[in-house]
Amino acid sequence: MAGHRFSVPRFEGVSQEQFIEHLYPQRKPLVLEGIDLGACTSKWTVDYLSQIGGRKEVKIHVAAVAQMDFISKNFVYRTLPFDKLVQRAAEEKHTEFFISEDEKYYLRSLGEDPRKDVADIRKQFPLLEGDIKFPKFFREEQFFSSVFRISSPGLQLWTHYDVMDNFLIQVTGKKRVVLFSPRDAQYLYLSGSKSEVLNIDNPDLAKYPLFSKARRYECSLKAGDVLFIPALWFHNVISEEFGVGVNVFWKHLPSECYDKTDTYGNKDLTAASRAVQILDRALKTLAELPEEYRDFYARRMVLHIQDKAYSKNFE
Repeated sequence: MAGHRFSVPRFEGVSQEQFIEHLYPQRKPLVLEGIDLGACTSKWTVDYLSQIGGRKEVKIHVAAVAQMDFISKNFVYRTLPFDKLVQRAAEEKHTEFFISEDEKYYLRSLGEDPRKDVADIRKQFPLLEGDIKFPKFFREEQFFSSVFRISSPGLQLWTHYDVMDNFLIQVTGKKRVVLFSPRDAQYLYLSGSKSEVLNIDNPDLAKYPLFSKARRYECSLKAGDVLFIPALWFHNVISEEFGVGVNVFWKHLPSECYDKTDTYGNKDLTAASRAVQILDRALKTLAELPEEYRDFYARRMVLHIQDKAYSKNFE
């Protein structure tokens, strides 16, 4: 693949002041090392999590293949007791399974009522709260959610973006994360917030020729690493081994900017949603024109948007 590749920078022993004043304003991904995360990185073994999490029922994704695709939904939703999930996710082959003996499991924890409540590991798994410390690099009132994630070895999540800043805390195991800049959205073949390109390492360039132009930022996460993922940065995650992670999302914009019905942190900002609706209406109006005129005025509209809305402050 011919696109430019960059390593995500790593910083050790960063203070709150250094992060907020010097690193955060750059709005780029970075890996923080040496952050005090509590005892979770040593305590959260398969046996410990199975014992503490117990028989609590959790909704999970189950896939017969390693590359999960949210657009085509090549997985099924199932429910398992938490201890069974942890034990199965840690296995390469299963004696008990839903689809196949080498199926993959993925937990993205939910609120008590996913339609109304956000995920917060401290509420859904209160016995684990004392084991983990969140990086104190944002104000407490900005906190939105903390999402418990457990993945089978080899599982790859689809490329997508979120509308809030977040820290991906790698508690145990190893992950590879590939990120793409929001400025490269036009190369990612988007369907909503997700990219259609599943195989980012060996993409079908006959089908997705522009994907080779997307700049790729890559990092490997080990236990204790914290990846800062700025809002709107696309990310694709592979669990290189069984692992446990926690995403901490926070609202870096005023609360009124966000969709009040959003419990996942991935619904577009309310003003953005209104703008898209207006654009859809404009496109329907353009469709009333003959092709030659429709093409001409569509190009004028694109130029007008570029002139009025594109920022010159980002790479």
